[in-house]
Amino acid sequence: MSPDELVYLGVLAASVPVGFLFRYLSSSVKQVASLFLGLSITIALCHIHTLHSLVTVMGTWIIIKSSWRHAPALSLSWTFLYLLFFRLVTWFDLPQPTPFANAVQLLLTLKMVSLANEVHSFHVEKKRDVSSFAKSPVIGGLSQEPSLYDILSYSYCYVGIMTGPFFRFQTYMDWLRQPNPLALPGWEPCLQRLKMVPVFGVLFVTVNYYFPLSYVRTDEFLDQNLFFRLFYMVAVFFVFRMRFYSAWCGAEAGCISAGLGCYPEKALSKPGGGPTVNYSPDPSAEEKYDFKTIQNIDCYNSDFCVKVRHGMRYWNMTVQWWLHHYIYPNAPFKSYALRAGWTMFISAYWHGLHAGYYLSFLTIPLCIAAESAMESAIRSKLGPTGQNVFDWIHWFLKMRAYDYMCMGFVLLKASDTINYWMSIYFTMHVVAVGCIIVGKVLKGGRRDGKKGEKDRINEEKTESVKTGQKSE
Repeated sequence: MSPDELVYLGVLAASVPVGFLFRYLSSSVKQVASLFLGLSITIALCHIHTLHSLVTVMGTWIIIKSSWRHAPALSLSWTFLYLLFFRLVTWFDLPQPTPFANAVQLLLTLKMVSLANEVHSFHVEKKRDVSSFAKSPVIGGLSQEPSLYDILSYSYCYVGIMTGPFFRFQTYMDWLRQPNPLALPGWEPCLQRLKMVPVFGVLFVTVNYYFPLSYVRTDEFLDQNLFFRLFYMVAVFFVFRMRFYSAWCGAEAGCISAGLGCYPEKALSKPGGGPTVNYSPDPSAEEKYDFKTIQNIDCYNSDFCVKVRHGMRYWNMTVQWWLHHYIYPNAPFKSYALRAGWTMFISAYWHGLHAGYYLSFLTIPLCIAAESAMESAIRSKLGPTGQNVFDWIHWFLKMRAYDYMCMGFVLLKASDTINYWMSIYFTMHVVAVGCIIVGKVLKGGRRDGKKGEKDRINEEKTESVKTGQKSE
């Protein structure tokens, strides 16, 4: 493990016991303490680069105070433009930010855009209430506009300060106002989330030792046979998954120990967004709670869901919610494929400026188009046994597609990514394009194509209901 990874591990490990201590604090003390601790961690690890995050917060506050009507668009523009400056600071003879500063900046960008949208919704609903003389049944809406102190407290809350998960401002305020934090579940769900972390950690260290990423960049690697080169991307993606499974499960445990994101099960909470239905305590019944609001990874479904599009939903789930609510609906295109491509482009930009991110993320729409073509042309015409066989083949290809795209994500440079893909003859690109062509040939006719598109839209609406997301 690198020194930076050891620091992340230390922060995650310390956040779990600290979280249980926060349950004993009053609302006001909890707010001060979480701000102080989060800001201390940021200053200790980011040093002077803490100013980047502070400038981002202050800029967003000015936007919200000066023009709440345009705050969503302005905050998105401001934070994303500042991300560009943040990544190009060396062009201005400024010191290169630390990896920790980058992690803080990424999560803060999500928070500030979400905050601006929440404040906008608050003012819109407030005007609607005044005009209709009735309170709108808004789910998870703000009760008042946050002060600068509230915004700073939310921005630098120690929970997930560098590792996530992303959570909305309303989730943060609900955490502060919990009437009896000690009565909420803690140890059991926390240990449940942590139980696989040692396994993930050992697998990460072991497989990474035998299959180091650096070997891919050597001439010796290119001399290996094709099957070895193909298998190597499987091992690299496995290491990648184990690394993030460990980190995100640990980060979720830190949230659970503090009680952040704890809501009654009947609130039907969704990762990132929180409750999707109004709820009220039932004194006559024992309340059941969950932490779905801060769930960032579904390890089982990430590995074993069948489709590429579904794999994204179970990976970095709180960020997927953010993309689906703030980027996808506002894409400057109408077609699903172009909107998905735009969303993946924005996701790549959020991650960084390395070409590998864009090569990887912009391959996803191609894979989605391929699986949609084959589903409508072949799977829909098969019986139960045939569909089962189709799904297993689909799953295998989905995993290989993610193996393939992961190489761009970790190699970063365009030259390294293309060299690797070239060494395996752009296998997954060829398979995806081949599936699209075969699908169009077998589909046989424009009418069937329209039917397939309608089926896809219906499926997306069904999935949106299941995940509590707003369908377009």
